[in-house]
Amino acid sequence: MGLSSSMWAGVTGLLAHGQRMGLISNNLANVNTTAFKASNMYFADLVSVNIGTDAGIAQIGTGVGVGAVYSDLSQGGLETTTDALDLAISDNGYFIVKEKTSTNANGTALSSGNLTSYYTRAGNFRFDSDGYLVDENGYVVQGWEVDTDKVRSNEASGVTTSSVPIKGSIKDIKLDQFQIPAQATENMTVITQLDSSDTDHATSDTDPFFAMAELWDGQAAISGGNALADTAYAYQTTMTVYDQNGTSHVLTIYYDKVAVSNSGGKEYWEYIVTCDPSEDGRTLPDSGGGTAVNTTSTAGLLMTGTLTFDSSGNLINMSGYTLKSDAVASNGAYNLDQWTAAEVNGSGYPEFTANFRSVSGGSATDSANAINIALNVGIRDTHGFVGGASNAAGVGDSVSNLTGFTASTLKTNSNVTTNYSTSSSTVFNSQDGYASGTLTGVSVDSDGILSGTFSNGQVLELWCVAMANFTNANGLDSVGGNLYAATVASGQGVTGRANTGSLGSISGYSLETSNVDMAAEMVDMILTQRGFQANSKIITTVDTMLAEVIQLKR
Repeated sequence: MGLSSSMWAGVTGLLAHGQRMGLISNNLANVNTTAFKASNMYFADLVSVNIGTDAGIAQIGTGVGVGAVYSDLSQGGLETTTDALDLAISDNGYFIVKEKTSTNANGTALSSGNLTSYYTRAGNFRFDSDGYLVDENGYVVQGWEVDTDKVRSNEASGVTTSSVPIKGSIKDIKLDQFQIPAQATENMTVITQLDSSDTDHATSDTDPFFAMAELWDGQAAISGGNALADTAYAYQTTMTVYDQNGTSHVLTIYYDKVAVSNSGGKEYWEYIVTCDPSEDGRTLPDSGGGTAVNTTSTAGLLMTGTLTFDSSGNLINMSGYTLKSDAVASNGAYNLDQWTAAEVNGSGYPEFTANFRSVSGGSATDSANAINIALNVGIRDTHGFVGGASNAAGVGDSVSNLTGFTASTLKTNSNVTTNYSTSSSTVFNSQDGYASGTLTGVSVDSDGILSGTFSNGQVLELWCVAMANFTNANGLDSVGGNLYAATVASGQGVTGRANTGSLGSISGYSLETSNVDMAAEMVDMILTQRGFQANSKIITTVDTMLAEVIQLKR
């Protein structure tokens, strides 16, 4: 190896340290770049040459080169912000973004399948003027639509799932629900505690299980009085429900204990579900061509039935009755023989019919204006009708209370009506109807579920943000703008939801900061500077030695 080779070794050192200084400069320049990942450069020696020595063949290196540049993929710190759409990923994963899907002349979205996907950990997202959730480059964040029908069905049936149900494939997240229409109530839950020490208030000479129903007089309420005397029940609770137009209506449920001499250790309570009689728009197509229910004493009486408790106060069954679809009023009233066992919905809860939109009459209970509302008191059946044959309660031949749910398919919920020796109270109630509302805010939870908050108090889950992870994240190609593209080295990203598989969680109101360590970079800068100086000294020293050689001819 001659002097010229030594000089070229110094040149390789200058080149390598110059490149390292460029990398350090880039790291420091991005010390405040959102979610920036620092890079580290690793040197490698160049191929050595063989020389002869007294001891045999020896090797001398010919310089240094850049062996590899790896990104430091460690987690950056989380910075709290004031915007719900600032999202940070804790642990593994990347957000997926694409160019905005183009539309044709009719405004119909064209396929986005051929658009390049990019990946980023910079979650400073915002909604643009078209309602798309975009990053700082204008690329659209990708995700799945939430299956709102499935969510509603699960809520109605009391089913809890580990994750919010989604539908379809990954696509552009676009918010077009800036306003939600009114939703008529379809399900209501009323969980009460009924005082077991209470006594029977309403009495009946014909059927004690329907005493309150017999005493109910809707016409008295329409005339300014009370449909049910205060002394005719033990407890009442109210709930606001909504019709199709978003107008609110108050339902009142009355409860009264039923005195049974041979109950076999069971206790029974009668209940009736009622509305304001003047708001009862049901019309039944009887033999007279149709009778408006609000012209009879039954006005406002929507459902009647019994609750059955064991000796420990646990609810073990219920029955429910509604007016027959062909019920015929007699002398201004629908007698008990005009009532039939209520149907149950697909979730196993008994339903009653209300019609708040046709108070003036002229609309049958099965019209478009009628709504069916399911009542959940804590137990349900999965099929059939609530009710059965007469005398199924087994408390005497004179009792017409029905068994209710089939024992083999009876299911008790975690929240259930009880009959303990404490004061009667409403433990919990809810319903799924609401008035129309406008969007007032959004939020994103740790599972990446984007929810909208509306002026009517509703919080609707709208989208699930998609994430991706890579077998070799170091193989991603940095394309600028905090974006990465997949390569052969990285492999194709495996998509999924936050908090599943190897994917981390998402934090709203947060941004991931750069993981550049300024102190370490400054130390590397000093070492790189000194390395550069040392290699430049090699060149000047070899130059001096060559000058000495040239002067030998003098």
